[in-house]
Amino acid sequence: MKTPTTRSPRKAKGHGAERREEILEAALTLFSERGVHAVSTRQIAELAGISQPALYAYFATKDDMADELCVRAFAVLVERMKAARVVGDPTVANFERSLRVYVDFGIESPNAYRVAFMIEKGPHGHGFDKRDSLPMLAGLDAFAMFRDIVGEYQAAGLTVLDDPQLATQTLWAGLHGLVSLLIARSEFPWVDREALIDAHIAMLRRGALK
Repeated sequence: MKTPTTRSPRKAKGHGAERREEILEAALTLFSERGVHAVSTRQIAELAGISQPALYAYFATKDDMADELCVRAFAVLVERMKAARVVGDPTVANFERSLRVYVDFGIESPNAYRVAFMIEKGPHGHGFDKRDSLPMLAGLDAFAMFRDIVGEYQAAGLTVLDDPQLATQTLWAGLHGLVSLLIARSEFPWVDREALIDAHIAMLRRGALK
């Protein structure tokens, strides 16, 4: 169960970089709870402990905040995948480790994951509506990293599917299903989480690799 957010005390003016981070933190909390288009800049300002006009000194719109949060989330995911990847060693263990990185990112950073992957666009759209937008480009970078990992196994003749694009999208859908359920339905009587994640990853690996 989510606890309702409370208004932060009004803070002194100044502290530019710190204030900007506080605004983004407030936006991330509210966006993950309610969705981007159910949140107003007034609500974000209240949670951040500043006035609405003060918020506009940092961000023109709430979509600008959502876009930056998406870009940051994807950048963290890319860095984690890079750190875990072992190039030139397409083993089962390394394959499963790459899948686990995605799951761990979502479980450890659920608010960031929600904003990047789980919030639907509203009637006015958002950064993902344009292929050259920063959120879309950041998301494509993350997908490309995942596809390169899968492509290494495909090049070695180890994948069931010959098309690395298709294989990667299929794996992504499987991973997202698990992560989104664990985030959105935490109250469900799941089995032991580690056992569930391990079994899910093993199942995806058996379906993906020969």
